[in-house]
Amino acid sequence: MKKHQEIHTPFFLAIIPLLVMITAMAVTIIKFGGSPHIPLLIGTATAAIIAWRLGYKWDDIEEGAYKGIRLALPAILIIILVGMIIGSWIGGGIVATMIFYGLKLITPSLFLVTICMICAIVTLAIGSSWSTMGTIGVAGMGIGMSMGIPAAMVAGAVISGSYFGDKMSPLSDTTNLAAGITGTDLFEHIKHMVYTTIPGLLIALIAYFFLGRKFGGSAVDSGEINAILSTLDSNFTISPWLLLVPLAVVVMVAKKVPAMPALAIGVFLGWVCHVIVQGGNIGDAVNTLHDGFAISTGNAMVDDLFNRGGIDSMMFTVSLTIVAMVFGGIMEQVGMLQSIVNQILKVARSAGSLIAATVVSAFFTNVTASEQYISILLPGRMYAKAYRDKKLHSKNLSRALEDGGTITSPLVPWNTCGVFILATLAVHPFAYAPYAILNYTVPIISIIMAFLGIKIEYLSDEEIKALEHKEALQLKGDQAAASGTATI
Repeated sequence: MKKHQEIHTPFFLAIIPLLVMITAMAVTIIKFGGSPHIPLLIGTATAAIIAWRLGYKWDDIEEGAYKGIRLALPAILIIILVGMIIGSWIGGGIVATMIFYGLKLITPSLFLVTICMICAIVTLAIGSSWSTMGTIGVAGMGIGMSMGIPAAMVAGAVISGSYFGDKMSPLSDTTNLAAGITGTDLFEHIKHMVYTTIPGLLIALIAYFFLGRKFGGSAVDSGEINAILSTLDSNFTISPWLLLVPLAVVVMVAKKVPAMPALAIGVFLGWVCHVIVQGGNIGDAVNTLHDGFAISTGNAMVDDLFNRGGIDSMMFTVSLTIVAMVFGGIMEQVGMLQSIVNQILKVARSAGSLIAATVVSAFFTNVTASEQYISILLPGRMYAKAYRDKKLHSKNLSRALEDGGTITSPLVPWNTCGVFILATLAVHPFAYAPYAILNYTVPIISIIMAFLGIKIEYLSDEEIKALEHKEALQLKGDQAAASGTATI
């Protein structure tokens, strides 16, 4: 076997595991409706076999897998906390309160603007665009179409609002993945996304304002809204005081409290509200943190929206993160990611072009791998070293991943998000795409800002020293772990 440093992985071999994974992903998801885990493992096995044939020792390959998992551990811990906070906030009536007051904002003359904002607020509260689209979005489709607004137009407004909330919510799994996989503080990541996402939302709202003006005289069938409001009021204690809980988390973010303690306090406050404000049983409130909240109201929309949360609900995301990071870890360890990135860097030489290349790569991964999680995880590992070499702060990378990955997934008909929306809202992605304004303006804004050099953050000398110190400690830990594995 050759020494690790002596082995060069040519581009044509480095790309094979990626192509195998993409092909397996397309067949598994599009044809069989399966999950992305097995295609990733097939790609992992392909990368390991090629690396072994190139002369890498099995210990090197195995260590790459372990290193990838270790990199994902902070994100996994945050995701687990997010599952707990969703369960506690639903059980504590906090989410119900936010939705209750949000639905009262419906006005006929501004329906598209209003439904977009309501979906944004709800998704900010629960962190899931799919849950919002499957509940509030479905109700919005019925209300909007009853006013004579085209289905594609309503769907576009619902999707724009839902993905704004998904992108900006600290409870969103994709937001946590992008921050965790790049080693960026969660709230630093969210604040950095403001510069591309808020302009995208404002453009969308202005467009919806003008698009909806000709429908302003229509009457609204408020039956569905009133049914939801009545169900929420009869099953939860609704109070504006409950809004102090999310406000407390926002204040902690503003005070630069780290993500884990801030979310942990949010979990505790939600749990207290569940027991004291909603009058829940202590045992049930504890079980909600693991199993999620369970309720049967007789209203299918409310039940779909509120039966969720808990650690258990996050296990799909956690397992997918681990599998994807094993794939990415091996690809990185044996030089395959670097070989692929080297080809891209021949074109993307400047900081701006690198960020633009990341946005495009994330979108390309959405198109080819058909899964928004992979559009964050794979490019996130591919470009990490390139950003570091150019002394770019990791939040540039995390934002670019979301601008190109999370936000564009509904625009691809064969992506899992596009398939879900077609099944849920009954509108084809090619029909609603022109009206999902946020979803295509954000990546465009991101690329323009990158080339103009706007809001590109560089590492300070102190940050570089701290990062080097952290990496040195990590290297010692990796070497100790490898020594322990070899001993076993």
